[in-house]
Amino acid sequence: MPEPVKKPASAFIKKPKTTDVVAGGVAVFEAETEKTGIKVKWQRNGIEIAASDKYVIKSEGNKHSLTINSVGKEDDVTYAVIAGSSKVKFELKVKEPEKVEEAPPPPESAPQPAVSDAPKGADTPQPTISNEPTDDSKSSEVLPAEVQEEAPVDPIGVFVTRPQDGEVTVGGNITFTAKVAGESLLKKPSVKWFKGKWMDLGSKVGKHLQLHENYDRNNKVYVFEMQIIDAKMEHTGAYRCEAATKDKFDSCNFSLVVNEAPAAGEMDFRSALRRGSMVGGGRRMTGAFASADGHEEGRELDFSALLRKSSFLRSVHRIEAKTESQPDVDVWEILRKAPASEYEKIAFQYGITDLRGMLKRLKRMKKEDKKSTAFAKRLDPAYQTDKGQKIKLMVELANPDDEVKWLKNGQEIQVSGGKYIFEALGNKRILTINHCSLADDAAYQCVIGEEKTFTELFVREPPVLITHSLEDQVVMVGERVEFEIEVSEEGAAVKWEKDGVELTREEAFKYRFKKDGKKHYLIINESTKEDNGHYKAKTNGGESVAELIVQEKKLEVYQSIADLTVKARDQAVFKCEVSDENVKGIWLKNGKEVIPNERTKISHIGRIHKLTIDDVTPEDEADYSFIPEGFAYNLSAHLRFLEVKIDFVPRHEPPKIRLDCMGQSPDTIIVVAGNKLRLDVPISGDPVPTVIWQKVNKNNDLVLLSDQSKDITGTGGDLNNDNKVLSDSEGRVRVEMYEDHCVFTIEGAEKEDEGVYRVTLKNPAGEDTADITVKVIDVPDPPEAPEITNVGEDNCTVQWQPPKYDGGQPVLGYILERKKKKSYRWMRLNFDLLKDLSYEAKRMIEGVVYEMRIYAVNSVGMSRPSAASQPFMPIAPPSEPTHFTVEDICDTSVTLKWRPPERIGAGGLDGYNIEYCKEGSTEWIPALHGLIERTSVLVKDLVTGDKLNFRITAVNLAGASQPAVIKEPITVREILQRPKIWLPRNLRQTLMKKVGDTINIVVPFQGKPRPKVIWTKDGQPIDSKEVGIRNSNTDTILFIRKAERHHSGIYEVEVQIENMIDKATITIQIMDKPGPPQNVKIVDVWGFNVALEWKPPQDDGNAPITGYTVQKADKKTMEWYTVFEHYRRTNCVASDLIMGNEYYFRVFSENLYGLSENAAITKNSAYINKTGTDYKPPNYKEHDFSEAPKFTHPLPDRSVISGYNATLSCAVRGSPKPKIFWFKNKVDLSGDAKYRMFSKHGVLTLEIRKPSPFDGGLYTCKAVNECGEAEIECRLDVRGNKDSTHSVL
Repeated sequence: MPEPVKKPASAFIKKPKTTDVVAGGVAVFEAETEKTGIKVKWQRNGIEIAASDKYVIKSEGNKHSLTINSVGKEDDVTYAVIAGSSKVKFELKVKEPEKVEEAPPPPESAPQPAVSDAPKGADTPQPTISNEPTDDSKSSEVLPAEVQEEAPVDPIGVFVTRPQDGEVTVGGNITFTAKVAGESLLKKPSVKWFKGKWMDLGSKVGKHLQLHENYDRNNKVYVFEMQIIDAKMEHTGAYRCEAATKDKFDSCNFSLVVNEAPAAGEMDFRSALRRGSMVGGGRRMTGAFASADGHEEGRELDFSALLRKSSFLRSVHRIEAKTESQPDVDVWEILRKAPASEYEKIAFQYGITDLRGMLKRLKRMKKEDKKSTAFAKRLDPAYQTDKGQKIKLMVELANPDDEVKWLKNGQEIQVSGGKYIFEALGNKRILTINHCSLADDAAYQCVIGEEKTFTELFVREPPVLITHSLEDQVVMVGERVEFEIEVSEEGAAVKWEKDGVELTREEAFKYRFKKDGKKHYLIINESTKEDNGHYKAKTNGGESVAELIVQEKKLEVYQSIADLTVKARDQAVFKCEVSDENVKGIWLKNGKEVIPNERTKISHIGRIHKLTIDDVTPEDEADYSFIPEGFAYNLSAHLRFLEVKIDFVPRHEPPKIRLDCMGQSPDTIIVVAGNKLRLDVPISGDPVPTVIWQKVNKNNDLVLLSDQSKDITGTGGDLNNDNKVLSDSEGRVRVEMYEDHCVFTIEGAEKEDEGVYRVTLKNPAGEDTADITVKVIDVPDPPEAPEITNVGEDNCTVQWQPPKYDGGQPVLGYILERKKKKSYRWMRLNFDLLKDLSYEAKRMIEGVVYEMRIYAVNSVGMSRPSAASQPFMPIAPPSEPTHFTVEDICDTSVTLKWRPPERIGAGGLDGYNIEYCKEGSTEWIPALHGLIERTSVLVKDLVTGDKLNFRITAVNLAGASQPAVIKEPITVREILQRPKIWLPRNLRQTLMKKVGDTINIVVPFQGKPRPKVIWTKDGQPIDSKEVGIRNSNTDTILFIRKAERHHSGIYEVEVQIENMIDKATITIQIMDKPGPPQNVKIVDVWGFNVALEWKPPQDDGNAPITGYTVQKADKKTMEWYTVFEHYRRTNCVASDLIMGNEYYFRVFSENLYGLSENAAITKNSAYINKTGTDYKPPNYKEHDFSEAPKFTHPLPDRSVISGYNATLSCAVRGSPKPKIFWFKNKVDLSGDAKYRMFSKHGVLTLEIRKPSPFDGGLYTCKAVNECGEAEIECRLDVRGNKDSTHSVL
């Protein structure tokens, strides 16, 4: 591993910082150096600053300052301070002085500023409307100075200004504006625009729709705009704007009405009046109040012109009254004439609940004044389906023979395979679209001749899942960053966010978005320090987060250049290796750049830089340096020329080993494991001495390495073999003999090569000996797997032990890495070596499983990585439980309740721990053993009269949350509570049951202490043998196992606490089958008809008789057949009898229980005479039974409680059977799903499902037939459900 290079220390202990100064002021920059006496230079745009009246430079000890007087705009540049090799850059930002000018008074046509006592809507800007195309840069709405200084604040939502309803002519432009206060926001809010309920307009931006946003720094307001260009009729509809911040969400609805352009020469006086009346609130006075030459009067208001225009408009109204007089004006007419800003007010006044649907239908009404003659049922306004599903569009025709055409976006749909299927079923025409895709999201029409019906189809995409998540990345400044995810579907929409802020296409210069099938990429070409943060990729089905860490670019020197000693005409090679292969550099000789020539060569291959000098001469002896470009490094070494001196040596000179350390202790040579060791030992002696190399073991034994004489050129061997003469000249360990020196070489040094080597010279004149110590150093062994402790929400503590072997050099520090468990990419956490054996890792994502590993570093390099730690997940305790309150108190117990914490986190929730302590004490006592998972608890066995404080904590894997505490101490004593019966709604009316049914009535009540409950029937005590009574603390139950008729009556329940009483009455009616009718007889027989008559039964079964069933039987077979069912009268005529047969008749009576068990049979039979008899029927005049509708039972006013179904009933008669219509505040209720209408035997019922106070009003029932019509009205009052909740004292 390469040797890490420690970051050079800065010469500054205090650095100057970027400063903002107003023009004309004075700027002062201060710096402090670590040492005194260091020369400091100041630069401006890279040029050194000389002291002058404008620039004042001071130095006192280690403190230095630069003062710039009379700062001007030209001083807004980059400055720097230099001390030694340290350089710090900073900026001076010059701001213009604030100018206080009075804003000119706005023209009369401009929006007026908001007034404090004005209505709430008066300060809300209306949409900007233009009939001319506008440029994007001019689409933003410019507010007056007064409005910008005091922007209205919405105390509830996040909007400062909400978009308002708008109206525009076809081909015109309109802009809707929303403003969000940004003073309290850390990040930009997320604003989305929708049409309808869910169509996101962010994907519809194009020629006709533009979205803009900007930030007003003066008022700290975000401005968001939606501009519709060249408006079309299909742009009409309801819109919604949603704004979301970190902890708030708000939305507002508004609508757009697109009117058809008036024909040439025509003038829409009503729209002119509407526009003329819209003064204030941001709208202009246009239309009828425009000047005669077509220009608006912006300065003074001409009242005489206004009077003339008003008289002209009154005449226009009179003309309209004559031409468009209508006897009845309904809600549709009111909406058609009203401006868009009045729609909500009218809807509230007339009880319109589906305003959006009304506006869509109103749009069609403006175009279709007449009822369709071709369509019996039109298309619905909109359809919705999921992608890949099928949808059916159906219309009903008035004439089944009409030819139908289907259009999509104005183009006729042709039959193509199985995509579109056309069906004709009777008068129904169905278009089926199979396998819907986004291309099918369009407007559809059904055309018959000149008539059309319109609808819109919305195709919803399925959720897109992320199949391959983002990976954390660590890069250097300037490097390219590429985030990659893979989703489940091609072409899916993916949003990228950085620290919660969405990255848009407008930042294309910084970020680049790329799609390749299912893969999506976020690319940052040149990363900077500002790119640090968490990046998130979001789809509609999931999200993935990764962290990007951008480090300052550092250069590590893996191998520095070393000093060389070279003999004449030898080759000298200086070599160094750096971490970046793209770094260039220069070589210096005694401070001057080396110029390559035939003898001097410079090479750069990958990370290795070389300076080679051939045929070394004495002039080459110097100091050589290598300086990498762009980095404050200087790698230096010295080249020493070894001069060979030839002296006269007499014969028989004793051998001599000429080492530099001969006068010292044995020399130590350090070699890195794996490198080559070469020992050049100069020798002398005459005759040539014999060289013996030996290695001294720890036991002071000698190992013979070689025995050299002059005629032996070299031998080799292995040090691991003791007492063995080396004979292999090509071995890893070898000795080479030359005339004046010998060379000892070890290729690829290993740990076993470490020790003391002894070289001995012998000749007849004597001998010489020298010891050389060789030390082999290596990188440390990998440490053991680190341990993870103190795991928090986004941090943990990592601990480890030093390596067992430090490589022969002290451990300088440690490097820590982490990765996600399912990832293969390790991310480095520190670039400066860790000196301690623990580290607190931060900036992790909660709920993600991580692993850690550690490297040990010494002067040689970095060890292999340790084994990975045990996987761990950063989790945090949940937040405290919310709404912790007391639900009930008794003499020895307290009932508590609460809601789950707002933030639970990835660790889930194991349960809750409840504790209490006495007032004045600090000892908290657990209320229960262990944790409880419910959100309520009953704490028992408490001492009456004690004042206790209660607290609760939520517990998960990470520990307990902060406690939630009840503020005031609770006194353990039951509180007197007045008795109150909560009679259920169904028991407030007569309870109808059948004989034999089981009756189980539960009546809840409240009261403390436990109240006394008394039941009576018709004022008498209840017989406990027939009726069971069960009482509890909160309710009482009346139980009858098998009901009999004598159980009917009025039951009264009384709840009593001391002298306080509450009563409730329940009426029970037990029904039985009725008896048979009385005196059934045949009144008359004529033709094929028989007239019958009877009397009601004597026993009605304790329920009203609802009708009769009449049957007939032939005397021959006596098989009975039904003639009438549910017949309400006591006489009837049986018709269509068979001639020549003789009939008997019987009648059953019927009530709510059912038919009577027996029937009353006629005593005599009726014989139908055969034809041919001389009977001549009398000549009766045909009676006209037709009758205009008439209500026989009134529609009474009602008062109901909100949230419970309510019914309105009345009775009507008429012939032929009238057609029934129900209205609320004159609005037809036929198409509203909230109302159900029933008609049975003349009894009319309107059921209102769970009414709210908004459903109160005037209800009208209208019956119409060909003879006339009748109406009846009632008023419905819906009260708030005040009795549904009660507080516990």
